[in-house]
Amino acid sequence: MCSLSVNNYNYSYPQYSDYYNQPQGPVYIYSDTRNVQDSDNSTKTVGMAALLEGVALLLSKASNWFADKLTHGKEFTTFDNVKKVADSMIAGNNLNVNVGYIDSHNKERFIKMFGPQWASSVEPVARGENAFFSKGLNFAVAPKSKPSLILHELGHAINASKGKLMNFMQNSRVHVASVPTALLLLNSILPKKDNEPSFIQKHAGLIGFGAFLPTIIEEGLASWRGVKAAKNVLGKNVNLAPLKRNYVLALCTYILAGLGLGVATKQAMLGSDD
Repeated sequence: MCSLSVNNYNYSYPQYSDYYNQPQGPVYIYSDTRNVQDSDNSTKTVGMAALLEGVALLLSKASNWFADKLTHGKEFTTFDNVKKVADSMIAGNNLNVNVGYIDSHNKERFIKMFGPQWASSVEPVARGENAFFSKGLNFAVAPKSKPSLILHELGHAINASKGKLMNFMQNSRVHVASVPTALLLLNSILPKKDNEPSFIQKHAGLIGFGAFLPTIIEEGLASWRGVKAAKNVLGKNVNLAPLKRNYVLALCTYILAGLGLGVATKQAMLGSDD
C-alpha cells in the first residue's frame, strides 16, 4: 500500500495525514456586494467552502482511525508461514524481486543499500508502520514485526508484471495530486456559457475521485493476490480472517484518500467562474 508522499515507484501502507493537511487548492471568496445576486453567490461560496473543510477534516480523522486499527492489527500466522507464502508468490509468478524484513536492528543496512534518500521510507517500516514495493529498487520490504504486509507488496510486484494497463494503474498515483490544479487551468481556458457553471465545475468532486479510482482498484487487487496466495499455500491450517481484516482496513484508507481528492478538487473549483 502506497504512501502518497513516497517516491514514484514506491508502494506502501498509506499515511494520509499529509494528503488532507496540505493546501488542497485555492478557495475563492466573493467579496463584491454591489448587488443581491453577488451577495448571494458570496454567501453560497463561503458556505460551500466551510462544508468542504468540514468534510476534509472528517475524512482525515476517519483515515487516521483506520490506519491506527491497521497498525495494531494482529498477524494471521507465524513469520515462517508468511515467508513460505511469499516464496511461493515469487516462484509461482517468476518474479525477479528481492524481499526484506526490516526492524530497528537492520534498518541502517537497508538505508545504505537503497541510498540515503530512502531513509524516510525505511524508518516507518522499521517502526512497523509501513511496507512498500519499489519497482526501481526491485525490492519489497515489510516490518519484521508485521511480516504479513509483504504479501500485499508482492501483490503489487505481480501487478507490475501484468502489462501496460496495470502499470498505468500503479503509476497514476504519481500524478493525482496535480488533478485539482490541472482541472482549474483547463476550466479557465475552455469556453463556457455566461452565468452557468461548466461541466468541470459541476462534477469536480466526481472527477477528482475518479482520478484516484485506478489506485484504489490496483491496491485492492494487490491485497486479493496476497490473500489468495496465503489460502493456496496454507489452506485450512490458518485463520485468514485477521489478514483479510487488515487488508480491508488498508483499502478503506485508500477509498478515503480518493474522497479527499474529490473534496480537494471541488475546493479548487470554488469561485473559478468569477
